[in-house]
Amino acid sequence: MSTRRDFVKTTCLSLALTLPLEPKLRFGQPEPVEPEKSGDGFAPSAFLRIDGDGTITIWANKSEMGQGIRTSMAMAVAEELGADWSKVKVQQASTAAKFGDLGITGGSQSTRSTFQPYRMVGATAREMLISAAAAKWQVDRATCQAEQGFIVHGANRLPFGELVEAASKLEPPKNPPLKATKDFRIIGTDVKRLDGPDIVNGRAQFGSDLKLPGMLIASVERSPVFGGKLKSVHDAAAKAVPGVKRVITISSGVAVLADSTWAALKGREALKLQWDEGAHASASTLEIGKGFETRLKTAGKVVRKEGQGAAAMGKNAIHARYDCPFLAHATMEPMVGMADVKPDRCDIYAPSQGPAWSMAAIQAITGLKAEQIEVHIPLLGGGFGRRAMPDFIVEAVECSKAAGVPVKVQYSREDDIQHDYYRPGSLHELSASLDAKGLPQAWQHRFTGPSIAASLKMPWPPEAAELSGASDLAYEIPNLEVEWVQSDTPFPLGFWRAVPASFNPFVTESFLDELAHKAGKDPLAFRVALLQKDEKRKVGGEKLDPARLRHVLELAAEKAGWKAWHLAKRAQGFGLGIAAHAYLDCGTYVAEVAEVEVKTDGSVKVHRVVCAVDCGMAINPLNIRAQMESGVIFGLTAALHGEITLEKGRVVQSGFADYPMLRLADSPKIEVHIVKSDLPPGGVGEPGLPPIAPAVANAIFSATGKRIRSLPMTAEKILKAAKA
Repeated sequence: MSTRRDFVKTTCLSLALTLPLEPKLRFGQPEPVEPEKSGDGFAPSAFLRIDGDGTITIWANKSEMGQGIRTSMAMAVAEELGADWSKVKVQQASTAAKFGDLGITGGSQSTRSTFQPYRMVGATAREMLISAAAAKWQVDRATCQAEQGFIVHGANRLPFGELVEAASKLEPPKNPPLKATKDFRIIGTDVKRLDGPDIVNGRAQFGSDLKLPGMLIASVERSPVFGGKLKSVHDAAAKAVPGVKRVITISSGVAVLADSTWAALKGREALKLQWDEGAHASASTLEIGKGFETRLKTAGKVVRKEGQGAAAMGKNAIHARYDCPFLAHATMEPMVGMADVKPDRCDIYAPSQGPAWSMAAIQAITGLKAEQIEVHIPLLGGGFGRRAMPDFIVEAVECSKAAGVPVKVQYSREDDIQHDYYRPGSLHELSASLDAKGLPQAWQHRFTGPSIAASLKMPWPPEAAELSGASDLAYEIPNLEVEWVQSDTPFPLGFWRAVPASFNPFVTESFLDELAHKAGKDPLAFRVALLQKDEKRKVGGEKLDPARLRHVLELAAEKAGWKAWHLAKRAQGFGLGIAAHAYLDCGTYVAEVAEVEVKTDGSVKVHRVVCAVDCGMAINPLNIRAQMESGVIFGLTAALHGEITLEKGRVVQSGFADYPMLRLADSPKIEVHIVKSDLPPGGVGEPGLPPIAPAVANAIFSATGKRIRSLPMTAEKILKAAKA
């Protein structure tokens, strides 16, 4: 069975725009190129340049959206190079041919796919600088080494900058040696983000900040119903708005082009449009829920079966039903993209996670060849998978081609929430029976929801992006069966942080908690008992190390004071919950303990979250902690507040008033404990998210004795459960 990582690595995209897209997409790795032979700089790779003044510039081939990847990449190069970190700068690579295939930024794969190649970039440059210095000193190069921006031989020291000319004339080595981990001086230390100061002081450029001479701003009116078609346009009033320059019809709707964002928005408000709302004009969340109910009564695809599966279920089986809503991404910066289409060239300036995904579409619109197109990538004001989609880039290209000038398409917050590619909703039925020791002897998990792969017309099995956290359940259960049933909905779907691991672990880890309480066992001890075998085994096509998952569970519990909490007399309304997830797609294991207060009005206050993470080698512990904290906050926002609903085919939510974010005053204290390891580095962008919703749900049960099986966990649901 294909994993989500394989799926994202090689899949192609076909949007409702019916524009052909790039057939093969990968995560992309930096590859050494021939060194520059002229100039005062030394560039043994397209991703590294050392100037005569000693400045070291590293180009990152992954998009920076707050995850700190550019700093981590620079650390890998600088470590092997033996650089003076104070001389290091980082820039963003574009789709220019010299950078090769950038692939996509997502799936928590950036570090995993680039760490070794970036080390090779640094090692290649180091060896060439050593050779240049050794030749100048006429000594054995084996007696020279790189330290803090110098090549050193005994008392002799030459700064990198003085060697760039000689080094640039040398042939790069094919297999430069890499440092032993014991010799690392930068990797493994807390390093502040290289781009942090510019972000704080406002010098950093995000997509919304970018401007070009003669640029117009476009605001696009799209069909209010998914799949609707434009019938007629009356634009006289829009054109009369001061500052409006053009009104054009594009593939996604009608764009108003103006000399300011305000004028574009006012002109758009003045449009009089008629839509053929199509087949989904009456669609609603209630209707979708009924569809899920119907589909769950039909046979689906068994995606994992061990032992006798559901046939081994005992007569006294325990049953539960869970449901999870559709979600929007709600990035801090709404979608934005700028295009400058000329007869012989097209430059795109867009905060994109997957610039290659838009290349074929741009070619189709402009008629240009790939080498005439370049996508420049500023900082992303959040991504979470949304900016992997090329729709906002396509709109900018269409507008610029029609207008003959640079055009920036700027989404409003309402546009961003109501015209998203949403995380799928889902409905789950679980059954389990316990053996004489109170441990699961049989487990059945049947669930239904729409398919991201089918929605995007990807050439993969429809379940490919829906199973993580369900079919790869890590616990040792002798008879296990997981079945997925596809349901079609009007929602356009896309990747959302942790994708199915954002909802499946809520279901499985909550149900495990139910089983533990039914068996009269401590939820931690119950999980540990199901992870006793240390042998690595294949689960869902990936290798599972049960000992690593067991260790993060025990570590999180220890740091949270799990045993002491349960021995002490708790205050009424307070509870402690635990959950874990083996994020096999990116080689990372996380467990979290949530300390929760449930107030008399049903509202939930999460006071403290303790997180233990084993992500292999910790390149930048400071960044890992930040990413775990980010995952907790993002996941907690969804768990307590997130829900997108439909009425009459329209998304009801439109802004942070009805799609709220977790506020600072409501954020918990978060403690992150990183397991020390020399294993290859795993991903950290997504794994902090999956355990938080079940940990909170389990803590609510601990506090109230009532089980919440539906997200989001609102006060209304908690009060309803209390009355049941």
